[in-house]
Amino acid sequence: MRYFIFVSLFMILPDTSFKDAQLKNSRVKVAYQEKESVVKDYFKAKSLKYSGFHLFIRAFKKEENLEVWIKEKGKEEFTLLQTYPFCASSGTLGPKRKEGDLQIPEGIYHLNHFNPFSNFYLSLGVNYPNASDKILSDKKNPGGSIYIHGNCVTIGCIPLTDEKIKEVYVLAVEARANGQEKIPVHIFPDRLEQGSIEKLEREYNPSKTITDFWKNLMPIYQDFKTTQKVKAVKVNTIGKYYY
Repeated sequence: MRYFIFVSLFMILPDTSFKDAQLKNSRVKVAYQEKESVVKDYFKAKSLKYSGFHLFIRAFKKEENLEVWIKEKGKEEFTLLQTYPFCASSGTLGPKRKEGDLQIPEGIYHLNHFNPFSNFYLSLGVNYPNASDKILSDKKNPGGSIYIHGNCVTIGCIPLTDEKIKEVYVLAVEARANGQEKIPVHIFPDRLEQGSIEKLEREYNPSKTITDFWKNLMPIYQDFKTTQKVKAVKVNTIGKYYY
């Protein structure tokens, strides 16, 4: 019995300590004071439970929108909670492939860093370069330090206003405290519906390499649209995503 209690406490402590550590920072504390009630109202409006949820973030570069999706505890499908506009953008459509190209990445990522000391108020790191990027991007200088953050400047990140990043940061901290170690982040050039890549080709005249990359992303976009489930995505030896 003593062993069982010890193991149970040990399993709970890491998540609890993460939130506690975040709340020791003044910016995170202010974010909770100002925005937790706002965020809870979003949940009420969608008839969602605030406790125990997991998070999924999806961004569309052409629309310059970031979506936040919620999966309630015990469920498999996600529900759209809120959409946030980018407050600045850089580069054009197409994946990031090199340091200094100003591109916002495209692909299948997850949050890998919570930064309450950011120069851009609060920042959530995206794990660029991922396994695919390491194969397809510049081998010496692929770039890095990609964040979803406050302020309204960018050279390849996704900036929201300080007020909006407070909300997203609170949601991310809560999801992490609920045991979600990897919060998925999918970044697309556009909503990859049937015919949309052909439309992007006419409008942007991308290289075949870029259109092939978009075609590789399309089934992942379509699968979530159909199922509202986020599935584990793998990367093969030539940098392509697959289930």
